[in-house]
Amino acid sequence: MASTINRSSGQIIYRAAKTQAFPQVDLLTLLFDSPVCSAGDDTIIHADATDPTKNITKSQLRTLVTSTAHVFRHRYGVGANGLNKDVALCIGSGHFLMPSLFYATIAAGGVFSASNPGSTPKELSVQLSQVHAKLLFCTPDTQATALAAAKLVGLPLNRVLVFTTSTTGTRNALSLAEAHSSLPVPISPDSHHPWTKITSPSALENSIICVLFSSGTTGPPKGCKLSHTNIVSEAALVLDNVRDFYSVRNIPMEYRTIAHLPAAHIAGIQGYFVNQFYLGGTVYWMRNFDFPLFLKYAKTHRMTSFFSVPPVFLAIAKSPLVTDQFDTIDYAVSGAAPMGKELQAAAKRKLGKGKASLSQTWGLSETTGSITAIPRDWAETHGDDVTGSVSMLVANASARIVDDEGRDVEPGRPGEIWVKGPQVVKGYWENEEADRASFDKQGGGWFKTGDVAVFRGGLFYIVDRKKELIKYKGNQVAPAELEALLITHPKIMDAAVIGVDAKNTEVPRAYVVTVDPKAVTAEEIVEWVAKQVSNHKRLRGGVVFLSAIPKSPSGKILRKDLRQLAKQEEGKVAASKL
Repeated sequence: MASTINRSSGQIIYRAAKTQAFPQVDLLTLLFDSPVCSAGDDTIIHADATDPTKNITKSQLRTLVTSTAHVFRHRYGVGANGLNKDVALCIGSGHFLMPSLFYATIAAGGVFSASNPGSTPKELSVQLSQVHAKLLFCTPDTQATALAAAKLVGLPLNRVLVFTTSTTGTRNALSLAEAHSSLPVPISPDSHHPWTKITSPSALENSIICVLFSSGTTGPPKGCKLSHTNIVSEAALVLDNVRDFYSVRNIPMEYRTIAHLPAAHIAGIQGYFVNQFYLGGTVYWMRNFDFPLFLKYAKTHRMTSFFSVPPVFLAIAKSPLVTDQFDTIDYAVSGAAPMGKELQAAAKRKLGKGKASLSQTWGLSETTGSITAIPRDWAETHGDDVTGSVSMLVANASARIVDDEGRDVEPGRPGEIWVKGPQVVKGYWENEEADRASFDKQGGGWFKTGDVAVFRGGLFYIVDRKKELIKYKGNQVAPAELEALLITHPKIMDAAVIGVDAKNTEVPRAYVVTVDPKAVTAEEIVEWVAKQVSNHKRLRGGVVFLSAIPKSPSGKILRKDLRQLAKQEEGKVAASKL
């Protein structure tokens, strides 16, 4: 059943078709001690994609987590002054033991945070300062960045710990060492620090266990405060539907996925650290994303499902390298940015021999990931959803769609979408100004997402980011719509659109990546688009060719980089006229 509409006190509120109870326990109890977690003691939870003999089971992970938590608490004081105060931040490439640092930090009473492995020392230092990090984890390839950032903020260098797989003993042993001195940090399997078990709903809502930085594609990143309730509800309310789908049909559920997105993104924290554990499946970890390697691992490990971003699905749809690597896929989900229905249909044809489900979800770091999702059994009763929608609200979630003055618009009309539910965070880490701007505390606790959406036929459609809409002579142009069109051109591999100033208005400009430099001209692209869009959506700002579209590690287009490029282009034009 699709989302429902309720009218009350002048508000038009969209609600999930059902409400559902979810476990009122802390995250570690959910994963390690709850009967609703599908993982058995011998289930391999994490493995190295290159060498899957390097892996760790649930029972092994429990021992590692509590013994590592003992080190964090008693050697470094994490959690010694109370829960939810001490932050340990991780910057590292993909590693199958990275999740153990997440679990162990929480067990010690601390708060886990993460930074993208491509961050510069300056960028990392900003995040360290924001959360007053007490520990900094890194992998060997990010060690230099970690040490440089620690020096910038005055973090003692003996609190920068490099983690690897132990070269002696078992192949699932975690090795920690002080990054500046290589001094080993002993982890004794005989010393344990058990986590605090929490069942109070109020305590669960207010116990912050993770600070995840927003992508910062249009401004500086903000630290989203994720609680036990946020992460537990996200897992249960989204995934119970998936598990029930297989259970009622007596179909064994096989869950194998490849960790190819950054662990610093909500897709990594929720998708790789929590969701697969809850479903009793295995995550195979890539060190860094490489498309040919991703194809190899998908086939080698017989991947059954995955969440990814539109650029990856674009590569799947267009790359001649894709043959049978995704034949074992049962279902896949796209998120982080809108995906046009044409790309959705093209990518779907490459998955599960064309029989797999490919749907879109929508959410943000502030919603702990998905707050909309297509039920797993939707295709059986409604057919495949290849409409370009981002599906319907997940259980227990509510939404409104409002105009610039905060007034609700009628269904079918676009507006900014506001949401609330147990998966929505309560605010940002030590950032009251951002809290006031993003949360309607006086009007019911709604989170203002900044995304423009339309509700149509029981489903939600994301138009674009509110700040990214181009306004041409009073008409709104959504960059995402033009981008979805451009990538259907046979000679265009990727595209991004921004607005540029022109005679007291904005006009759309396209930045494109083509199959080869002489494949198509700018004039041909402008004319091709003009034949398929309304007059106000034409590429009056022209077309610029790039070798690659600038994107964040999570796949979002970095429009601020393109705007800077546009300013540089304008400067060159102005200088040439002098």
